[in-house]
Amino acid sequence: MGHTASGPAHPAGYRELVTRPLLIWAAVMTTARLPVAIMPLACVFLVREEPGGYALGAFLAAAFTLGEVVGGAILGPRLRPERVVGQLACGLGGGAVAFAALGMLRGAHPVLLAALAALAGAAPAASPAGLRTLLTTQVPAQLRPRVLSAETMLAYTTSAVGPALVSWLALDFASCAPLWVAALLAFTAAKALRALPMRWESEETTRTGPSLLRCVLPAWPAYLAGAAALILFALSELALPALIEECGAPIGWVGLMLTMQSGCAVLGAMIYGLRRWPGDPQRQGLVLVLGIAGCVVSAALGHCLAAIVAALSVAGLLYAGAQVTRHMAVRERLEPAALAAGYSVMGAIAAIGYALGATLAGAMLSSTTPTFTLLTGVSVACVLIFIGALGDRRRRDPPAQEFAAPDQEEPRVPRQALGGSPDTARTHHDP
Repeated sequence: MGHTASGPAHPAGYRELVTRPLLIWAAVMTTARLPVAIMPLACVFLVREEPGGYALGAFLAAAFTLGEVVGGAILGPRLRPERVVGQLACGLGGGAVAFAALGMLRGAHPVLLAALAALAGAAPAASPAGLRTLLTTQVPAQLRPRVLSAETMLAYTTSAVGPALVSWLALDFASCAPLWVAALLAFTAAKALRALPMRWESEETTRTGPSLLRCVLPAWPAYLAGAAALILFALSELALPALIEECGAPIGWVGLMLTMQSGCAVLGAMIYGLRRWPGDPQRQGLVLVLGIAGCVVSAALGHCLAAIVAALSVAGLLYAGAQVTRHMAVRERLEPAALAAGYSVMGAIAAIGYALGATLAGAMLSSTTPTFTLLTGVSVACVLIFIGALGDRRRRDPPAQEFAAPDQEEPRVPRQALGGSPDTARTHHDP
């Protein structure tokens, strides 16, 4: 990423990405990600006709999300360059089995259903990080912002398609049909991984040098930015119905506005990847997350439907760019061999941020106004943003001094031991 906005634009747009390896990667990523987009609503449709079905469906969706967080944090750091394809295939295969079992055993005890939902979330949880690492290690540095923007567009499109697909399958076929389709998609992705014409290039054979924790720590400001963004996203999503009712508008606007926000996010990801932007990714992300916070404040204080629509639209545009910059910041802060672990940790912390925002919304909406709830959530997010900004400023010191004792210089580990190369050793400070 350049430091100035005067760098040349990319006249070819996204045409350079239309290659056979990247198209195959996009197909694998879509089939791997669509089950995740299907699962929460599929849990509700699966048991909605049972006594207390909606509450049980929400409980299963929460178990699935918890499985994703735990699985990503545990399995992601254990991905190895020489075995990554097999590891991802095993995870997706395990997820396929869990999806199918959940569809078959819908009348089982809720504890068993929750265990299967958690397994369905945990088993393939390392797939996004592993596939993203495979992608970013195969493209030149100048194409990475555009590639990550394309990945973000793909993710938002998949997230928009998933709920509509669930409704169609569950209502026109059977309540368990979405889970069977999810199982088929996960199994297809596991098999298609073998067709990927790309490998995670690294010379690492055994883990030596710094511990894994110290390898992923340099990107912690990006992790905090992700948590802050997801707090804001959760609050704007979950407090929106109450905010709409407070304005006296029909509650039916909620679904339309959330769909519109997802569409704006796809547009925002595309715009971000079309040119170079001033500053490095971490600073860009800081500005974008602060912009999202401003949009949430505007929606809370606008007290009219037009203000809420405008605020959510702009927030969607900014959120996609913030997501791309987080991925870029992790890519630039970490060694190649630690990328999958870093992406997994970032995803887990972002999910915790969403859970924190959802918990805050649930606790406050029953006792206070949606406006005060949103402003409180923005305050919490801004604290995380401020801490991340201070940490990023500190991380700009030379890394050799980061963990060294005052009277002892930390031994330097060759980058080749972590899978690095002279090219990947460059940082965003290089011209």
